[in-house]
Amino acid sequence: MQQQILVDVHVHTVASGHAYSTINEVAQAASQRGLQGVAMTDHGPALPGGPHPYHFMALRFLPREIAGVRVYSGVEANILAPGKLDLSPEALDRLDVVLAGFHDDCGYEGTSVQEHTQALLEVMRLPQVKIISHPGNPRFPVDYAAVVAEAKATGTALEINSSSFRRSRLGSSPNCLELARLCKEQNAPVAIGSDAHIAQDVGQFTDALDALQQVGLPLSQVVNRDVASLEAFLHRHG
Repeated sequence: MQQQILVDVHVHTVASGHAYSTINEVAQAASQRGLQGVAMTDHGPALPGGPHPYHFMALRFLPREIAGVRVYSGVEANILAPGKLDLSPEALDRLDVVLAGFHDDCGYEGTSVQEHTQALLEVMRLPQVKIISHPGNPRFPVDYAAVVAEAKATGTALEINSSSFRRSRLGSSPNCLELARLCKEQNAPVAIGSDAHIAQDVGQFTDALDALQQVGLPLSQVVNRDVASLEAFLHRHG
């Protein structure tokens, strides 16, 4: 099943400040693993060490293809408040793929499940946001039923983040399984991401795909199974 996910929509480069590969190195690794596409989704500027906002404006210089791999410009934007991200709508409009998620030390002040849920629901209603990154993060618990219902209503994909099972956001596994189960029940869109911070991890989806298999979620619900399905999803999402 792993070989059937052909686009990695969540990858970081040296621009994130705590990742270790360049765009060229990421694309070369993606090519070697038989991927069709990869999204460069460096952290938004609110994360300590993150790039300046102009980094995302300058992604117009990014080639559409490197080493035979379709390269998508993107960001993993930080949620600052209900419906508010750390990049302007004008900057977000220029990008191919916009992920949004909660991160520590970025200025978000919510403390309760209700506050986290409301912030996430309002972000999902932003027209530029295509994917919610690692919504199973136990540091920011949400009402998963409400989030999946909103994903279905807005066409926003919820990420099953492979890194969350192994080395990031410990305690995410049961939350990710519950999200996957609810997404299957409601036929809500799902994205699979490696959250790679070094080229060697690009396209590493094993743990996320194992979670989908556990709940019986079909590959047809995964928006980034190949370039064609991702571009159809991005077009539908506007």
